[in-house]
This record gives sequence, C-alpha cells and structure tokens, in this order.
Amino acid sequence: MKQETLAEELGISQQSVSHIEKSETLENKKLEEVAKVLGVTSETIKNFSEENGINYFNDNSASQGNSFNQGMYATFNPLDKLVEAYEENKKLYERLVQAERDKLSYLEGLIKKNWISLKFKSLLDRF
Repeated sequence: MKQETLAEELGISQQSVSHIEKSETLENKKLEEVAKVLGVTSETIKNFSEENGINYFNDNSASQGNSFNQGMYATFNPLDKLVEAYEENKKLYERLVQAERDKLSYLEGLIKKNWISLKFKSLLDRF
C-alpha cells in the first residue's frame, strides 16, 4: 500500500505516515489503527521482519496462487467462449441481413404498387 493511500485511510498526512514507518516504537492505539487499515493484527506488525515476510510469500504463493489470481482458476475453456461469441455474432448478422432483405422486399412492393397506380392513372387520363 502506498503511503498516500495509508495516510488517507488514517486521516493523516503522507509525511506522518513516513514518520510512523521510520519510528522504532508506536502507540498501541495508532498501531491498532494502522493494522486495521492494512487488514492484519497489531501482533503481525509487531512481529514483522523482512525474512518472515519473504518466507510467508514463498510458502503461500505455490498453494494459493499469487496475489493476482489467488484461489481463482478458470472453470471454462476460453476457446469455447470465443467460439460461442463467434456463433452468436454470426446469428445476429444473419438476422440483420434478413431484416434488410425484408425491408428491401417491402420497398420494392411499394414502388411496384405506386408504379402500377401511376401507369393506370396515365391510361385513364388518355380517355
């Protein structure tokens, strides 16, 4: 977590967070607040060491996945989803083409009807 984010969550300045990080001791109340924001216990922070942190991630990354896909595994084949999307797209395209054909047929019928009526009117005008 960035200092700015932690500062915002705690309602203090980024410089204050920097000061907290550099200090050797921290009031229990402030430690509890920081722990709560970080989603850990105050004991975890008190007992933290670089070596323990590295060991934690090495031990847990293989069994739980990394932080980006922890516990998430695909339950479907992405290629199947791609084929489904392609088939759906194809059906929609075919429906669109059919709608355009129906519209064209309707317009041709209107033109033919109007043409016949104009032809008939011109014949009547001759008599």
